[in-house]
Amino acid sequence: MRRRRRRQGEGPTSFPPSPRVRGTGDSSAASKRSAAALGYTSDRFVLRLLPQGGPRRAPAIHRGYYVRARAVESCVRAFLLGTQDHPRRQVVSLGAGLDSLYFCLKGAGLSADLDFFEVDLPEVASRKAAVIGGSAELSALVGSGVPAAFGSIMFSGEDYKLLGVDLRELLLLEGALRGAGLNPATPTLIIAEVVLPYMEVERSDALIQWAAGHFPRAGFILYEQIHPSDPFGCIMQNHFSRLQSPLHSLTSYPDCKAQQMRFLQRGWTECRIMDMNEFYGCFVPGEEQKRIQALEPFDEFEEWHLKCSHYFILAASKGEALFATPVFSRMEAFLTRCAPCFAGTVAACLCGTGGATAGPKRYGHRSVLLAPGVILTTGGFGDHGGRHGRLTELHILIKHEDGWKSDEVRLAELGMAWDGRLFHTVTLLRSGWAIALGGRKSPVNPALEILRLRGLGDADSLSPSNPVIELAQLPPVKGLSLPRWRHTAAEVTHEGQAYLFIYGGCSSGQSVQADWCFLHVEELYCQQIPVEGPIPAGRHSHSACSWAGGVLIAGGLEASEKPLGSILFLKPTMRGFQWHSVETCPPLTPRYSHTAHVHCGKLLLVGGVWFSAPSVPGVAVIDLETRVLMEYHIDTAFLEWPLMLHNHSSVFMPDREEVILTGGGGSCFSFGTHLNWSPVCLDLSSIWRAGP
Repeated sequence: MRRRRRRQGEGPTSFPPSPRVRGTGDSSAASKRSAAALGYTSDRFVLRLLPQGGPRRAPAIHRGYYVRARAVESCVRAFLLGTQDHPRRQVVSLGAGLDSLYFCLKGAGLSADLDFFEVDLPEVASRKAAVIGGSAELSALVGSGVPAAFGSIMFSGEDYKLLGVDLRELLLLEGALRGAGLNPATPTLIIAEVVLPYMEVERSDALIQWAAGHFPRAGFILYEQIHPSDPFGCIMQNHFSRLQSPLHSLTSYPDCKAQQMRFLQRGWTECRIMDMNEFYGCFVPGEEQKRIQALEPFDEFEEWHLKCSHYFILAASKGEALFATPVFSRMEAFLTRCAPCFAGTVAACLCGTGGATAGPKRYGHRSVLLAPGVILTTGGFGDHGGRHGRLTELHILIKHEDGWKSDEVRLAELGMAWDGRLFHTVTLLRSGWAIALGGRKSPVNPALEILRLRGLGDADSLSPSNPVIELAQLPPVKGLSLPRWRHTAAEVTHEGQAYLFIYGGCSSGQSVQADWCFLHVEELYCQQIPVEGPIPAGRHSHSACSWAGGVLIAGGLEASEKPLGSILFLKPTMRGFQWHSVETCPPLTPRYSHTAHVHCGKLLLVGGVWFSAPSVPGVAVIDLETRVLMEYHIDTAFLEWPLMLHNHSSVFMPDREEVILTGGGGSCFSFGTHLNWSPVCLDLSSIWRAGP
């Protein structure tokens, strides 16, 4: 297990000198190698520096290392462009490990009049020197370079020096750089990718201040972690603590503003910073984003965006302007962005006898109120017997006087088994049947069958000791557009007949659906019903709620993978339906992977993912008459684990005005998987008393 985490971990290249932390340097290089092998980057040199890179990484890992490389490359190019009139320029890469930046610049012809210095621990630098010396291609790029085992210099070339120095020893570092030919008067770019957090804060602060004082004209590029206190940040911190390599500076500098002030207070005159969601959306062109999306099947949107919200790129400078303004001036706009304003909190507690009960530890599932006090959960990916995988077991929660009790469901004899799909929909029909539509088994293996379920007996007979569900497969429906997953299905009424309005979702080939269909709920046929108004953009991972004979659509992720803040109402008309936009005050903060309910004229949006870290979505309440919107935190003080509210499911209990949350969570980049282990009850009574 420890080795697997290291293989995937995004960590420092080698600092401080701990075998556990040094191992993440090889892991980082292996992840870069895997991304390059799949075409995310055009870095052939990492393949030379690490000939054996280990197994292929997950798509989210590839994307994470792609955006990291893209951000650093953009900063370096801006420095080179801004200093092109100088006779010489210098780059100092701290904790460089097996990084290939020098060779990429050299191979692209961008290293003219550039001296490159790499610094790492002696044993790491020595190993890299041996790799370079043993590669004809790398040696040719370095020029007349040869391994040099004198002093701190491990490899010396025409414009490249590889130094073995402990970064904590500033006097030794300064002396080694001076001995290698570094000229403090020359415009210098310093790069530190995920290195400083592993140093004691006093030492990393001293290094930042030393660099500002040592170079009259310099830039500093920093890439590392932020936001340690939200659920994803807690998982991230715990991961590095388990590796015995805690992130020392994360508590002292937990967000972009703190990191910016860190540099401005230590001698740097300019400092621009943004998280990686902002960088990807602002500086990666649309066509390039489409290329990345097409490289391999991808369905880890929550993991990808949460990872990007917990890493940043910082560009600091002093002296004359060294960076090309078209790149860094655009960062300024993100420093003044508005964060959501919270009106209060919603109490949360564990469900079950004595405060907790074992719940469906899964995500991508669906839960439905099958009968009063009976919640059925189907599908998803999660834990079964200590192993993670697609789940074929159904789960049931039953309300008793002393709390909720749960168990796995026994299927009726002669019935079929659940097929392990996730990101499907389950809708309870008036007949008492629940119908399951769409979903996927993998991003290239959609679920095509339509399933229906119902409990055998009433709530008393559906006890944890004897829960029985009848499950059957229905014949294909002509005109029903499948496959799709991450879609919605909500009941609407037309000419006195009930239909399921099936809308949006993902489909094969990385496409995002903008279409819909009306499925007659009793006779199961598709009906062509006129829909007027501008056709909304395609989306997935949105929410849909029946209301006033129509359906409310909120949020979602568009094809460009940007969260949506729109609320749409498919309103019944004399002829059919018409799209209307619901404008709220204030506007809804864009989000996706949330759940939704309508009660007493109010639309509730629960959880989800947005780009407004470090806050996380709680409960948004929209008064459908006044259009006033209020956001509420979820108070998790009585939970002993992070509550990750994405890929979850929720059921509204109208008799008690509570929401029962089931499951949720998922993979947290390379830091492990978190699954909420118990159902959670949200007490909404305070919302109704002080609602908008």
